[in-house]
Amino acid sequence: MKEKLLLLGDEALAQGALDAGLSGVYAYPGTPSTEIPEYIQRSPEAKERNVHRTWSANEKTALESALGMSYAGKRAMACMKHVGLNVAADPYLNSALTGANGGVIVAAADDPSMHSSQNEQDSRFYAKFAMLPVLEPSNQQEAYDMAFHAFALSEKYHVPVMIRLTTRLAHSRAGVQQREAIAENTLHKPEDPNQFMLLPAIARKRYKLLLGKQTDFVQESENSPFNVYKDGPDKSLGIIACGLAYNYLMENWQDRECPHPILKISQYPLPRKQIEQLAAECGQVLVIEEGMPIVEEMLKGYLGDMAYGQVSLDAISAESGKIAHVKRPLIIKGRLDGTLPRDGELNPNLVARALGHEDTSGPAISEIVAPRPPELCKGCPHRDVYNALNEVLEPYGKGHVFSDIGCYTLGFLPPFESINTCVDMGASITMAKGAADAGLYPAVAVIGDSTFSHSGITGLLDAVNENSNMVVVILDNMTTAMTGGQDSPGVGKLEDICKGVGVAPEHIRVFEPLPKNYDEMVQILKAEVEYNGVSVVIPRRGCIQTLARKRKSENA
Repeated sequence: MKEKLLLLGDEALAQGALDAGLSGVYAYPGTPSTEIPEYIQRSPEAKERNVHRTWSANEKTALESALGMSYAGKRAMACMKHVGLNVAADPYLNSALTGANGGVIVAAADDPSMHSSQNEQDSRFYAKFAMLPVLEPSNQQEAYDMAFHAFALSEKYHVPVMIRLTTRLAHSRAGVQQREAIAENTLHKPEDPNQFMLLPAIARKRYKLLLGKQTDFVQESENSPFNVYKDGPDKSLGIIACGLAYNYLMENWQDRECPHPILKISQYPLPRKQIEQLAAECGQVLVIEEGMPIVEEMLKGYLGDMAYGQVSLDAISAESGKIAHVKRPLIIKGRLDGTLPRDGELNPNLVARALGHEDTSGPAISEIVAPRPPELCKGCPHRDVYNALNEVLEPYGKGHVFSDIGCYTLGFLPPFESINTCVDMGASITMAKGAADAGLYPAVAVIGDSTFSHSGITGLLDAVNENSNMVVVILDNMTTAMTGGQDSPGVGKLEDICKGVGVAPEHIRVFEPLPKNYDEMVQILKAEVEYNGVSVVIPRRGCIQTLARKRKSENA
């Protein structure tokens, strides 16, 4: 038997996918999913087998590429964080109709409590919307094992399968027992030549096929090794614990023996048989799930009027000793009724309170412990740009700079306070355009090189087509710095991209952001702000953290 590996949840899924015959991983970096493709990129095995492992321009292109590999019969995985699934929503929802040839895993890593994200959305809603199966590991071993299960499930029913991780599981380590590896699929095209052609006449037929598979998906969940029903003597409460939340529950008993019936759910759609069994046996049901209350909401639909306080059950009459038909209320508790917080991550102490146990969280952190907000690194090229931009825009007052997602978003904080918005990838350019259309002057967009390649190019095309009066500042530190220094797809191509989109070459200005060049930076920015039309300014200097890692690697 192989030795155990000590792996992050992300790494366990990555190793599982490799051992399960993966031929290609496609991804855009985003915490907490980044370590999945990075692990494969570092893997000697992946290199030896020539597994595809290069970063994609964004999550949409990643998933579409994975579907293309599936079309050719190979097993593929697309990885993204939860908001990346928004970007990939178009191919994801339509892939439910096209289906899969080779197995497809969509790995979505959610970020409850928004450790490094702009919202708390739950990827299970997308899977429910698409009517596709989901696997949600409760530990690192399950994350590894689920790669095998997901590929097999995908190829059995010819549909993509989502594996949903959350931050704590993605970024914590545990021992993982490897299995014997499976060989990669051979190249083979789809048996149905129309499978991936979603003309309306074909799509309607594919939709009926998808609807016909729903009963099979439920049966798979009811028989899944990852969905476990554990009986208990105390029927006053039944507990549904989803994915990682199962661990938070079990940590409330030293011997990990809960006296209440528990339904552990790690495969969706919901296992109807086990849910009805729990509801029939217990007067109350507590739903513990990381993220949004999707299971808690769905129980009302699954249980009908049971969820509203009336349930018909066969019981033994105390008077006659015979079976009689009685009714009693069923209470469903969770995030919606305040038993658990509506927002943020769960933890064992929050679950303890929900169970009525003693809170062992300890005293609150003393107020004398000062918070340390993040800041731009000392020597970061963005610092010099923001200083120059502040000077140029000072005569116009605050509220003219639309920013994006990256290290440079820290320019919102002191001492710079240079930017005013951050909504989603690429929104800096399109919001600046909209503000310029409304008459705001000056309108300035600040975006990073990787984010520009991800979602900024089409917005710039809109601006050029209407000759919007705005300045786009592409902060080119030649890497995807915020997520660890991954390759940026636009490196070395930014000027050509802007010219190709239609920006006048004389208004594509490049400078090196250093203190010695400060006067030049101010002059260029001032000139382009005063120009009536679309300007692109590219401050270019490498990220100091990426350069330091590169030098360290070269000297090792």
